[in-house]
Amino acid sequence: MSCVFCRISAGDIPADVVHQTERVIAFRDLNPQAPTHVLVIPRAHFADAAALAAADPAYAGEVLAVAADVATKEGLSGGYRLVANTGADAGQTVDHLHWHLLGGRSLGWPPG
Repeated sequence: MSCVFCRISAGDIPADVVHQTERVIAFRDLNPQAPTHVLVIPRAHFADAAALAAADPAYAGEVLAVAADVATKEGLSGGYRLVANTGADAGQTVDHLHWHLLGGRSLGWPPG
């Protein structure tokens, strides 16, 4: 298995896991862009949000529900950002769907 997120999900690569269910895992990003930066991924491999939504819309909802639960547990009551990059032009560097949960400071808009 060559996908780094599949390997993290399987426990082959250590991660700072903050939440997990049978089908979803959330862990801290190694290169945080905000005080709270957690990656929320489906354990099953899907390249992007469109692929997951087409295959199993309920599973997509499950992943987003975990993201909301993690945001609450992390104390992000002032708000947070969820970002899922899709494709190289959007900055996706790992070909496994992942949402970035960012918070803990004012993030402003546009991002950057």
